[in-house]
Amino acid sequence: MSFLKKLFGGGSRETKVTIEPIEYKNCFIVPTPMRDGGQFRICGKITKVINGENKEHTLIRADTLPSLEQANEMTIRKAKQVIDEQGNRIFG
Repeated sequence: MSFLKKLFGGGSRETKVTIEPIEYKNCFIVPTPMRDGGQFRICGKITKVINGENKEHTLIRADTLPSLEQANEMTIRKAKQVIDEQGNRIFG
């Protein structure tokens, strides 16, 4: 678990991670929605080990949702879409 904690350390604007990382196409997705007024902005981290090096991409969208659960679900959906469309290019 400490390996995952190293990969997914959060910033002060992000909410506490409330779900386990989701593995998708050799990447890990961690939703980290940000509070924005009374709502939550879609935000998360996509990580992958490439050639022995940890790569990370922060996903932030303008969309806001009323609940943390909805923001987590939408973050996962958007992250999968980015992985499908861009593959490893998101890390370069």
